[in-house]
Amino acid sequence: MLKKDKVKVIDEDMNDEKIARFLTLQPYGDESADFHVLTKAYRGLPVEYFTTFLAMFLAEGRDINAKNSQGQSFLGFIEGNSNFTEFAELLKNNGAQ
Repeated sequence: MLKKDKVKVIDEDMNDEKIARFLTLQPYGDESADFHVLTKAYRGLPVEYFTTFLAMFLAEGRDINAKNSQGQSFLGFIEGNSNFTEFAELLKNNGAQ
């Protein structure tokens, strides 16, 4: 029988240091580093923390319009997801296409 060894953390306090860790994540293979960190942050952060992440991302001069291997921009990639609207608005307000 497998033992569950990790506790799910609900309402974890996030600070700038924890949010900035997403910027250090490395892609797999030929994947765009900018697309990779956008994807990880989108999946791992609620929109209020993604806002902070995005400000950090852009301050580093990273590409908000990075594409995946299928040629999709990050905005196009998340289109159709259930929480797309809030994230899409934030991305578009910061130059995403």
